[in-house]
Amino acid sequence: MAHRVDHEYDYLFKIVLIGDSGVGKSNILSRFTRNEFSLDSKSTIGVEFATKTLQIEGKTIKAQIWDTAGQERYRAITSAYYRGAVGALLVYDMTKKQTFDNVQRWLRELRDHADSNIVIMMVGNKSDLQHLRAVSEDDGQVLAEKEGLSFLETSALESLNVDKAFHSILTEIYRIINKKALAAKVAAKTAAPPTQGTTIDVSDSAGGSKGACCSTA
Repeated sequence: MAHRVDHEYDYLFKIVLIGDSGVGKSNILSRFTRNEFSLDSKSTIGVEFATKTLQIEGKTIKAQIWDTAGQERYRAITSAYYRGAVGALLVYDMTKKQTFDNVQRWLRELRDHADSNIVIMMVGNKSDLQHLRAVSEDDGQVLAEKEGLSFLETSALESLNVDKAFHSILTEIYRIINKKALAAKVAAKTAAPPTQGTTIDVSDSAGGSKGACCSTA
């Protein structure tokens, strides 16, 4: 969902949050969009989304961020959930190794259902709980590099790197779309209708025998 409009914002980007249940997706969303955090937040049922408008490289970008549950019983929503998404935050809990091990499964699902050009950032959440750390930052970085993803550790509780994560992915999406727009303009110019002179040249080169035909008619 990278729509261009002319009034309230320049671009609308749909970002999805994915990852196991309980990794903190909903708190990442509420911290970024409302600067709120809830220690007793319940598991998301179905889909929630929130929006936030920000400035990126002189353009007004409206981020529409979708958050869904990580439990298997809600997986029927996947195709609709991913449709139109231009970015994804793949979140794991750095205090729970299983959520990190499941990153590969989430990546497969994302690549099966989402656009092949979707921008993905891997996020290791709950970095405030260093004493409970089960996944090293290096391990996160290595996996991200292997899969071609950007990577950050965040703490929704302490509001650490949450804004940075969204700003980074939205900036990357904007630059990709801007680059594509410029490339399309160049392609349009090179594919423009030939000039009148070129038209004459083409008919001349293709029409010697026709000329002879017409002169004998």
